[in-house]
Amino acid sequence: MTVSTRVAIDPFGADIIAESARLRAQGPIVPVELPGGIPAWAPTGYDTLRKLILDPRISKDPRKHWSLFPVVPENPDWTWILGWVGVRNMLSTYGEDHTRLRRLVAPSFTARRTEAMRARVEAITAELLADVEAAGADGGPVDVKALLAYELPMRMICELFGVPDHLTEGTGRLIAAIMDTTDPSPEHGAFVQEQIVAVLGGLIAHKAAHPGDDMTTELIRVRDEGGDRLSDEELLYTLLLVIGAGFETTVNLIGNAIVALLQHPEQLAAVRAGTLSWDQVIDEVLRLQPSIASLPLRFAVTDVTVDGVTIPAGDAVLTTYAAAGTDPTHYGETAEAFDATRAADDHMAFGIGVHRCIGAPLARVEAVTALSAFFDRYPDPALAAKPDELKQVPSFIAYGWQEIPVLLRG
Repeated sequence: MTVSTRVAIDPFGADIIAESARLRAQGPIVPVELPGGIPAWAPTGYDTLRKLILDPRISKDPRKHWSLFPVVPENPDWTWILGWVGVRNMLSTYGEDHTRLRRLVAPSFTARRTEAMRARVEAITAELLADVEAAGADGGPVDVKALLAYELPMRMICELFGVPDHLTEGTGRLIAAIMDTTDPSPEHGAFVQEQIVAVLGGLIAHKAAHPGDDMTTELIRVRDEGGDRLSDEELLYTLLLVIGAGFETTVNLIGNAIVALLQHPEQLAAVRAGTLSWDQVIDEVLRLQPSIASLPLRFAVTDVTVDGVTIPAGDAVLTTYAAAGTDPTHYGETAEAFDATRAADDHMAFGIGVHRCIGAPLARVEAVTALSAFFDRYPDPALAAKPDELKQVPSFIAYGWQEIPVLLRG
């Protein structure tokens, strides 16, 4: 395949598993086109992606290593990518800059602090299940994404970062806009940037005036007292990353797991019987339907040759977690099937190496708590929609459902 025959990635993410299979059939690393016509390379298998993620010649800093970064402003339909790569945080830095920023955030996500949050996760889950019960009192379907899968991570991340009530709705709207990859227009890109400043700038201003025992207050203190440890820009976009990643990914993890278990009642029965663990379920969900299907972007520092394909220096690389998770050479012929009995704990959905998600333990605590509590309370729930009626969120990046209608007593 020549670079002139780039494969256009579906911006709606309508069938991510099938798209991954089509790309895999064309080779280990395929030239693709992201919304708006942005050129990139897509690894299509587990081992190929792992090699690239761990290769020190692959950077996450577009300012230093993406040859096309200077011309992004000249291409109006490319400006949507700036919400991902045109920012300064752990997601878009390399080397010492990444290490510095990660060290500022990591203390809030230690195993000890995560365990200390468990009781709060359980309390919020109990409150939300009471809301679920009330919504289903008439026997009709309940959207468990809206009432449980969405609300639990939102409330936890807002408490962790001290987001006031008047900014909560805007926070959710901002993250949804960033994840929506169906509109590459400059108007959409401008809207996202405006919302970042309005919502997160508003959060910084609020916490500066009303400091508390939260992560935003701590980051403001670092900015104000730490010399060159954290700039205004890095503060703004670090909040964007950790709030967005700590919220959206867990929403999809919980929602995808509920759908998977309702579609595979024999595996739900095995969980209830104790022959399958919740950790096995979560690992399998993350393998098959990673909350982030593909993450833009990484960049070749020099020419990089992997599996016979050379990625030229300065080119962009898509981090294709969904393709890796459904690679039959790694997970066998049933890689596209949900099977929590398989050994899937080597999935890369939380990332690997120096960029592994620091919030992964908290996401797992939230998911295990929500899932176990929901299925303990409702012994016989059922999806109130056929599988082909469930709609994927409009994104090739996020992997989850727009709504999850459930009959609580099927």
